[in-house]
Amino acid sequence: MCAILGIDGFVPYEKVREGFERTVSRGPDMSRLVEIACGYLGFHRLAIMGLDASGMQPFTRSGHTLVCNGEFYGFRAKKAMLEAEGEHFVSASDCEILLPLYEHYGLDLFRTLDAEFALILFDASRGHLVAARDPIGIRPLYYGYLPQGGIAFASEPKNLLGICDKILPFPPGHYYADGQFVCYADPSHVDRFHMVSEEEAEKHLHDLLYDGIRKRLDADAPLGFLLSGGLDSSLVCAVASRILPSPIRTFSIGMDTDAIDLKYARQVAEFIGSEHTEVIMTAQEVREVLKEVIWVLGTYDITTIRASIGMYLVCRWIHQHTDVRVLLTGEISDELFGYKYTDFAPSPYAFQKEAEKRIHEIHMYDVLRADRCISANSLEARVPFGDLAFVEYAMSIDPRRKMNTHDMGKYLIRHAFEKDRLLPESILYRQKAAFSDAVGHSMVDDLKALAEETYPGDTWKNQCQRYTHATPFTKESLMYREIFEELYPGQSEMVQDFWMPNRSWPGCDVDDPSARVLKNYGASGT
Repeated sequence: MCAILGIDGFVPYEKVREGFERTVSRGPDMSRLVEIACGYLGFHRLAIMGLDASGMQPFTRSGHTLVCNGEFYGFRAKKAMLEAEGEHFVSASDCEILLPLYEHYGLDLFRTLDAEFALILFDASRGHLVAARDPIGIRPLYYGYLPQGGIAFASEPKNLLGICDKILPFPPGHYYADGQFVCYADPSHVDRFHMVSEEEAEKHLHDLLYDGIRKRLDADAPLGFLLSGGLDSSLVCAVASRILPSPIRTFSIGMDTDAIDLKYARQVAEFIGSEHTEVIMTAQEVREVLKEVIWVLGTYDITTIRASIGMYLVCRWIHQHTDVRVLLTGEISDELFGYKYTDFAPSPYAFQKEAEKRIHEIHMYDVLRADRCISANSLEARVPFGDLAFVEYAMSIDPRRKMNTHDMGKYLIRHAFEKDRLLPESILYRQKAAFSDAVGHSMVDDLKALAEETYPGDTWKNQCQRYTHATPFTKESLMYREIFEELYPGQSEMVQDFWMPNRSWPGCDVDDPSARVLKNYGASGT
């Protein structure tokens, strides 16, 4: 990962520098903050493609200046094409191709990219900043208006604390230019469904996911893989192990008392022959790291915080003990193919609308979790299930095909890989377990116990009513919200609301986001 910042307006240099330094962990290799005609551009670099100093940003060309946090798949072919047309490049960085492409396409550039990115560009002809973010929001970007006029952009909200009164997520699939946000892509929206057979859908899903994983193995820095033992991360690891010539490096985490997923991750690692590491965490570590995790995340959401504690600790271990710089993960599959609670969807239409909502908001939840836990430890996240072609196709499959009609969630993606024999059948067809529970049921129980200690009695209900937006509704949610407000005062609107099952559906009117409380959870967490 890298960190970017752009200020279009007047802010004292020292205040900008102070805010930007809060995310140096995203790019510890080299930092630069430069003055431009309308304000400032900043870049903290984590070198992944083109490791020497020539890849340091900002890049400049014809008066334009660019900073970008991104990975551009297939950039080598585009670079070769540009070189054949007489372009000269000074680095091996994939981001260096953006300025010549911008000169050719202008603002239409963003819809041509196969990438996950956030960028800020000083356009000399406009005299102001242009900013853009990938269609799913895998790379983070936030914005806020300056009190004295102007706008600021940054990779994380903590960069803009003290600079902007109100900080909001930059909408995915949009660009900002000439004072307006313009949507150039919305993968959550489907105009027409592919009315295909299960076999046809499975073949396309198989090939697109394989391609999405293959593209994300291209890095000049060492790769690693987060392996929970669930379907999604196991598939990513298994496919990568088939593609790469050497054994891959996999990492799992669990509680020291009742880690459910460690045994399944171990089975996958043995089956695919990976170099596997297990990291163990304790109840004391969970309590000690809670505030730090909320600062890293910039959220008060219950399920995001729960699931981030294990992820943050395993990434911290990887950073401290290995040379790995890039981590592949299994996020985004659930939003496309369903959670345990979507088994209760009352109709295919309702299932599809829920998927649209989840993909539209994922940048505030699971994608945010993956980005922050990994980048805070100076690593880069790559998310193959977030490949744009894969997401667009999965969203366009007739929702009747995606509903749980086989007594097995995510049946299409499971059956698509059955013939490859990449995984043991017991893993491929293992019922889904919630990650925040599967690191050990005791972790969530420990957090709830901490909340009980923090708010004894019933006075906590009155404290909840102080918050009119995303009002807390349990002691645990209040505990997270009050820590968040201490760190990010008045910024709750950065998150839409608490991530919860669709409470309007039968069986889903619950007060806890964990699938463990649903009646269909069964043996998923064992």
